[in-house]
Amino acid sequence: MNNLVDTPSVKDSSDEMFMVDVIEASKETPILVDFWAPWCGPCKTIGPALEAEVKENQKKIKLVKIDIDKNPNIAGQLRVQSIPAVFAFSNGQPVDGFMGAQTPSQIKNFIKKIISEFGPEDNGLTAAIANANKLLENHEYDEAIEVFTAVK
Repeated sequence: MNNLVDTPSVKDSSDEMFMVDVIEASKETPILVDFWAPWCGPCKTIGPALEAEVKENQKKIKLVKIDIDKNPNIAGQLRVQSIPAVFAFSNGQPVDGFMGAQTPSQIKNFIKKIISEFGPEDNGLTAAIANANKLLENHEYDEAIEVFTAVK
């Protein structure tokens, strides 16, 4: 079932890599952890729905998938009793989650909530930098310097 190609926003992980892929990474960006297994029916619908939403919100949230048959330790430590089980991590800590089947709209709302509560703040910086770069391209150096100075 899992023909997932690792992308910057979605990756397979293991018990051994959990500290790096989830705990450390969640200090930069919220991380969703999808505990699943190949034999789990609801996992086959939740997995692709999670992947699609995370890819739509790249750079704001990431997804780490853990096959509990191959990696039972972390699932055991988090007391996962049924799958699918999804945990959201931020700043190295589990902050929210759900177990069991969810509709695509429930998944979308869950991800929106995690991003709004724990996602990286932009405060218009991306737009300001894009504007300053445009000014540079147009050889408006003084204006670009003003914008870059204000951003730092």
